[in-house]
Amino acid sequence: MTAVGIDVAKHTLAVDLMLPDGRHRQKHCANAAAGHAELVRWLGRYAVAPVAIGVEATGGYQEAVAMALHDAGFAVSVLNPTAVAAYGASQLRRAKTDPTDAALIADYMRTQTPSVWTPAPLEARQLQALVRRLDALLEMRTQESNRLELAAAIVRPSITATVAHLDTQIATVKQQIAHHIDQHPTLRAQRDLVQSIPGIGETTAAIVLGELLDIARFSSARQLAAFTGLVPRLHQSGTSVRGRGTLSKLGSSRLRKALYFPALTAVRYNPVLTRFAARLRAAGKAKMVIVAAVMRKLIHQIFGVLRGQRPFDPNYA
Repeated sequence: MTAVGIDVAKHTLAVDLMLPDGRHRQKHCANAAAGHAELVRWLGRYAVAPVAIGVEATGGYQEAVAMALHDAGFAVSVLNPTAVAAYGASQLRRAKTDPTDAALIADYMRTQTPSVWTPAPLEARQLQALVRRLDALLEMRTQESNRLELAAAIVRPSITATVAHLDTQIATVKQQIAHHIDQHPTLRAQRDLVQSIPGIGETTAAIVLGELLDIARFSSARQLAAFTGLVPRLHQSGTSVRGRGTLSKLGSSRLRKALYFPALTAVRYNPVLTRFAARLRAAGKAKMVIVAAVMRKLIHQIFGVLRGQRPFDPNYA
């Protein structure tokens, strides 16, 4: 097997190709369409089948090269940087440069068996772009509104105009999101299923679908909860160490953020979660522990309606 590691930066790619006999070839190319085409030709020239390619997830900069390699027929794995870093630490690796990072990823691909990445449908990726743009606009509006509270009189008109412009953009993107979902039957059906869960509204449903991309990626509700970062992380060792359990928070912070306020609403209006929260309160659990537990239950309900293709039913066992 030929193992290939790609260290991704905004403008460049560092590539390490490890042949079955242990020899290495390295390459640098641009993280742009021309560089991706050059990389595909280079792999075709030197790689010996089968080929396993690992690309470290780097804030979205890996998506274009992963797509180019997938379209060229290569098996690509998009790797969690934390997993690769932990693997490097286990190998006592100390040097950290782009070429050594690429070599580490190649070695990870040689020794581990990460799942092969499959791109989500185009309409799901477009929805993700829209909901992330909406999130950015809302964050900018909050920042400008906070500045307005303490701003000198001379700059208030500028901030007010910026807030008004952001309000217009937010309304426009919300309309785009609704129209985009309505135009695609699968997304429209999924939105209706997610919104059937008491506590989840239109905006949250869109964010959930945009961040999940494809529910088929997840084989269980627990796996989806792990992706969201809503599984407990225990800190125990022997008989003396009994640390308090916390959320792992290794998953999607966007999903956790999107589910916080729906969880507060669900405690009041979602009959299943109302009873669940009451049991936790009776057991003396703190408010934030209850909210986190309700968020996790919401993720389980989302998984259930999407995989079962049936609206929320409080009486369904």
